[in-house]
Amino acid sequence: MANDEVDAEPTGRLRSTVEALRGFVARIPFSIGFAVALLVTSIVTGTIVGAASETTTGMWAAGVATTIESAKWWTVATALVIPWDPFQLVFGLLAAILLLGIAERRMGTPRTIAALLLTGVAGVALGTLLQWLGSLAGEWWATGTAADLTLDPLTGIVGALIAATAFMRALWRRRIRIVTFAVILVFVLYDGDSSNVYRLLAAIAGLFLGAILTGDPSTLRARRSSHGETRTLVAAVVAVTAIGPIVALVNRTELTPFSFGSYLFSDDPIDLDTVMSQCGAAVDAVGDECVQQLALLSAQGFGMFLLSFVPVALLLLAGWGLRSGRRFALWLAIAVNLAILVFARTAYEVTITTADVEDGTWSAFDIGELVVWIAAALALPIGIIVMLAVTRRHFRLRAPWGAFRRFALTVAASFVVLAGAYYIIGLVTLDEYWPAATPWDLLLDTVKRFVPPHFAVVDPIVLPGHDLTSFLYQAVGPLFWTIFIGAAIALMRRTRSEDGAADDARLRLLLRRHGGGTLGFMATWPGNVTWFADDGDAAVAYRVINGVAITMSDPICGPGDAGRVIREFAAFCDANSWVPVFYSVHPQYLPVFEELGWQHMAVGEETLVRTTGLELTGKPWQKVRQALNRGIKEGMTTVWTSWDELPLATEAEITSISEEWVAEKELPEMGFTLGGMEELEDHEVRLMLALGPDGRIQAVTSWLPVFRENEVIGWTIDFMRRADGSMNGIMEFLIASAALHMKADGAEVLSLSGAPLATKPLAAGEEPPEPNAMTRLLDFLAKTLEPAYGFSSLFRFKAKFNPEYETLSMAYPDPLALPAIGLAIGRAYLPEVSPKEAVALMRTLTT
Repeated sequence: MANDEVDAEPTGRLRSTVEALRGFVARIPFSIGFAVALLVTSIVTGTIVGAASETTTGMWAAGVATTIESAKWWTVATALVIPWDPFQLVFGLLAAILLLGIAERRMGTPRTIAALLLTGVAGVALGTLLQWLGSLAGEWWATGTAADLTLDPLTGIVGALIAATAFMRALWRRRIRIVTFAVILVFVLYDGDSSNVYRLLAAIAGLFLGAILTGDPSTLRARRSSHGETRTLVAAVVAVTAIGPIVALVNRTELTPFSFGSYLFSDDPIDLDTVMSQCGAAVDAVGDECVQQLALLSAQGFGMFLLSFVPVALLLLAGWGLRSGRRFALWLAIAVNLAILVFARTAYEVTITTADVEDGTWSAFDIGELVVWIAAALALPIGIIVMLAVTRRHFRLRAPWGAFRRFALTVAASFVVLAGAYYIIGLVTLDEYWPAATPWDLLLDTVKRFVPPHFAVVDPIVLPGHDLTSFLYQAVGPLFWTIFIGAAIALMRRTRSEDGAADDARLRLLLRRHGGGTLGFMATWPGNVTWFADDGDAAVAYRVINGVAITMSDPICGPGDAGRVIREFAAFCDANSWVPVFYSVHPQYLPVFEELGWQHMAVGEETLVRTTGLELTGKPWQKVRQALNRGIKEGMTTVWTSWDELPLATEAEITSISEEWVAEKELPEMGFTLGGMEELEDHEVRLMLALGPDGRIQAVTSWLPVFRENEVIGWTIDFMRRADGSMNGIMEFLIASAALHMKADGAEVLSLSGAPLATKPLAAGEEPPEPNAMTRLLDFLAKTLEPAYGFSSLFRFKAKFNPEYETLSMAYPDPLALPAIGLAIGRAYLPEVSPKEAVALMRTLTT
C-alpha cells in the first residue's frame, strides 16, 4: 500500500440511537413473537379486558389447588404465557420486547427459548411445592397463599434475563442482577404474593442456568466495580427499597412483616362524630376497639396520607445524592433506615395480629415463625445501613460549611415556626380536642405532626375539633418535609462553592493563555485546589494530603514568571504549615528549585511525538504501520469526538468497556495523574474511538488539550480502554490514527503522558548516572509495582511510537520530609483502598 494511502486517518461515524434501536429490534424475533403470543392468549381468555375468569384460572393457572391437588401439571408452563389482567398484559408486552429482547440479543434465540421455559417452569413448580409443604406444616406465609392461583409471564422473562447476564460484560451483568434482585425482593418482602416468590425462584435458577450455558462458573462470582459504578449500584439499591411502602399500601397485604404501614389507611373513611358517639368522651373508659378506631382516624386526611410517604421521598432523595457521591445523602439514607428500625415495633404488633394464634397459645413453631418475621422486618434496614457503612469511602463530596449552615437554619426555623403555630393554635382551641387533652398531650401531639403516621402510633391520641386546628394538624408535617427536601436538594447541589466554580473558570482562562505544559489540563480535575498569584495571572493546582501540598505538574504562568510564582506558592504553603512538593515538573523549571536550595529527583518519563510533518515510514515505525494497515483492511474506522456529542448507546458502550476493565482487576484504581470516566466527560476533552465493521466500539482513548496563547497546539493522552475480543494492535491503530488526525489539524505535539518510575533509554555511548539511595529506592519501587500496574510494560508500549523523552521530576525543600512525601503521593494515587484491595495488592506484589 502506498504511503499516502497509509498516512490517512480511517474516519468513520457513530451509530445513532435510532439506528441502534432498529438493529436491536431486528435481532429479537422470538421476543417479538412471545409478545404477540401474550396478546393472543389474552384475547382468547378474555384477560385483555378484565381479570382472569374462574374457568381460565381453574384450567391454566398454577397453584397448590390446580398444579398439585388437581394434578394439572401443565399449569406450570401455561401460567407463563397468559396474562392475569390488562395491566399485566401491558407489563408483559414491555418486558417481552425489552427484557426478553436483551436476553435474546445476548444469548441468541435457542438459548433464550430454553431459558424462558426452564427458569419459568422451575420457579413456578418449586414455588407451588414449597407452598404446599408449608401449608401442611402450618407455616404462616404458605398457609395464607395456598389458595392463590397465578398467571404470570414475567416469571419466565425474569429468569431468562438473569440467565443472559452470564453472557454480558461485568458492568451490565452486575447492574441487571443487583437491580432485578432488589426489585424482586422488595415485592416479596412488602407484598408477599405467590407470583413474586415464583419470580425470585426463577431468577435464582437463571443464575445457575447462565453459568451452565456459558460453561463458566466464574459468572457467579462477584466482580469488583469502579468507584463511580459502586455509587450507581448503591444509589439504585437505596432507591429501589424506597418503593416498598408504596407496594404495601397499594396491595394492602398482611402476608409479610413489611406491610405494617398499610393497615392505617382504610378504604372507608371513619367519621369523628360516629366514633365519639360510639365511644363516648373518655377513651380510657372504652375498649380496645375504640382505641383502634381512634388510631385509624388519626391517620386519615390528606396530610397524613402525604406524610406516610416521607420515608419514600427521603430515600429517593438519598438515592439521587448517592449517585453523585454526596456524603450528606449517605447520612440521610442511614438516618431513614435507623428510623425504620426504631419504629419497627409496629411491624411486631401487626405480625402478632397476623399470626392469629387461637386462645393465645403459642407453639414452638409459631414462636419460630414470629422470630423469622421480626428478623425479616429488621434485616432490610440493617442490611442497607451495613451496605452504606461499608461503601462510605465512595461518597466523599461535601457541601461547603456555609451551605450546610443555611440548610440547618432553614430546617430548624421551619420546624420552630410550624410546630409553634400548631401548638399555639392548639392551646387556644384546646377545649375542642377529643378525647380531652392537656397542654402536655398537645405538646406530644405537636411532635407527632412531623412523624409518618405508621411511625407514631403512640399514646396519647388526641384529635382537634376546630377547623383551623384540623387544617394545621394535616398541613404542618407535609409542609415541613417539603421545605426539608427542597433545602436538601439545594445543599447537595452545592458540592463546591460559587467561588470554587469561579476559580475553575479563572484556571481554564490561565491555561489557555499560558499553557501549563503538556500535563497542565490535569489541573482542572476534581480533587485539586487552585492557588492564584497575587496579580491573578498565575496559578498552581495542588492537593493537601497529610500536611503535604502536592502540585499537579508545572506552574501555570508566563515564561518569565516561574521563579516568582514558585516562591509565592512556597510561601503560601509555609504560612499554612504545609510541605510544598512540585510533582511531575518539566526540566526547564529545575534551575528555579536549585536556586531555592531544593532537591529534585526523577519520577518518570514523558513520551512526546512531534506531529508536524509526521510520516509513519521506515523501520522504526514498522509495528505501528502494520497495526494501522491491518485495522484498515479489517474495516476498522475512527471517530474524533467529545462526550457531549456521543449518542446514549455509545456512552453506554464506553462505560461498559471501562467497567469490564476495572472488574478484571482486583487491584485498586489509581488516580491523581491518571484520569478515569469522570475526567473524560469534560467538554474540552476529546475522544478518539476505534469502531469495528459492525459499528461497535473496539477501543477508547481520551485526549487533554495543550494550550498556548489561547490556541490548542497539542493533545495529551489520558484514558485508554480496549474491549474484550478487539483486534490485536488496536491501541497502536488508534493512537496512530489520532496522530494523523492531529497532524491534519495542525497540532504540534502529541504526548503519550508520563510513565511513572520509568527511565528513558540511554543514548549511544551514554553512561548511566551513579546510583544513589534515592535512585535505588525508585528502582526498587518500579520493580515491585510492575506486577500490579505494569508501568514498565506501558513505557515499552509507548516506545513503539519513536517518541522524544522528557524527564519528569519531583522537587521538594527538605529531604527529611521524604517519608511523609512518599506516603502523601501514595495516597494521592490510591485515595480509596479497601482492606480487600490492599490484600489483593500485597498478594500481587509478593507473588
